[in-house]
Amino acid sequence: MSPTATPALETGTLLGIWAHPDDEAFLSAGLMAAAARAGNRVVVATATRGELGATDPSHSPEVLSALREQELARSLALVGVTEHRWLGHRDGGLAAVRRRAAVAQVTRLVDEVRPDTIVTFGPDGMTGHIDHRTVSSWVTRAWHETGRRSALWYATLTPAFHRAWGALNDDVGLWYPGHRPPSTEPDALVAQVDCRGDLGELKHAALRAHASQTDGLATRVGEQLFRAWWATESFVAAPGR
Repeated sequence: MSPTATPALETGTLLGIWAHPDDEAFLSAGLMAAAARAGNRVVVATATRGELGATDPSHSPEVLSALREQELARSLALVGVTEHRWLGHRDGGLAAVRRRAAVAQVTRLVDEVRPDTIVTFGPDGMTGHIDHRTVSSWVTRAWHETGRRSALWYATLTPAFHRAWGALNDDVGLWYPGHRPPSTEPDALVAQVDCRGDLGELKHAALRAHASQTDGLATRVGEQLFRAWWATESFVAAPGR
């Protein structure tokens, strides 16, 4: 299927399921904003509060948990998302959660929201983070157990992204050691969102709302590069088997 620059008209009710606050902004803020603008219901679920993602040594896990909860609320509001669910798990500990219980939790969420489209990480977890990969496995299993009623889209990257940003990705240590990030040819994408103009401004604002995670990056690479870095969102359909 050829990708479309305006996938919101095709998402219907959109459910994003992610591991930490800010995952949804980096990988789908434009998609969510476009879907909400088109009048579609958008729901986001986050597995943890990201309490171990401290970039400021003064932030204890308890302080950072509360801060990231506030940041997520601001970020979602900017892109027009008013429905959010916490799955209530510990940051860094998703692989230790009893799989059957976690899949059942996601299955209940899918049954409640009844999305037309679900978006999450691919099995690669994008960066290779074990929490990301674990969420992908839960969502994929739940998708199968609910009869694959929804479309399931995995966030991915393209060869063009790697050509443009490979040096920067390596410089900031984006990928976990030994991890091979996803790379999907454009003609294999189910959807692609080009965040330019006011949609780009919204995406940038949504990312910068996660200030505890993005202030340091934006300072390091410069605001202009940071704005362009994640301006294209790409998605590939999950295999049906």
